[in-house]
Amino acid sequence: MPMMLCVCDHISYMCVCVVQANSASGMHVSDECKLKFLELKAKRNYRFIVFKIDEKAQQVMIDMVGNPEETYDDFTKCMPENECRYAVYDFDFTTPENCQKSKIFFIAWSPDTSRVRSKMLYASSKDRFKRELDGIQVELQATDPSEMSLDIIKGRVNL
Repeated sequence: MPMMLCVCDHISYMCVCVVQANSASGMHVSDECKLKFLELKAKRNYRFIVFKIDEKAQQVMIDMVGNPEETYDDFTKCMPENECRYAVYDFDFTTPENCQKSKIFFIAWSPDTSRVRSKMLYASSKDRFKRELDGIQVELQATDPSEMSLDIIKGRVNL
């Protein structure tokens, strides 16, 4: 069934809509993305992984990874100011009952200042990409840094 996808640019107040026959849009996910995610989830080799879409290759690939000792602030500094990205972040926290826990966040970063075409590509490929990453526990959509602040992350795990 055809799907209509519309993306609005809040700076120029312009909307672009396209009709797609398939919401997956033929985007391939590299094996490296799946492998690194499994390492983050099972071995905890990484604190975060940032992914980008290579538009020419029509493929999601790794942009950068963060070592386990890196902080949430280190992670947010890795997000480009004017380009879309996907990311996963392994958030460690202590519950009010003093239990150590962890949740894996999926973050769809789509800044208002990024190109409309890029926003459309990331929006139409997100669900298929997320299905490739089994173990995502919390999803977050952010268009500016305040929408993915540490307070927002803590609020999503009820701290």
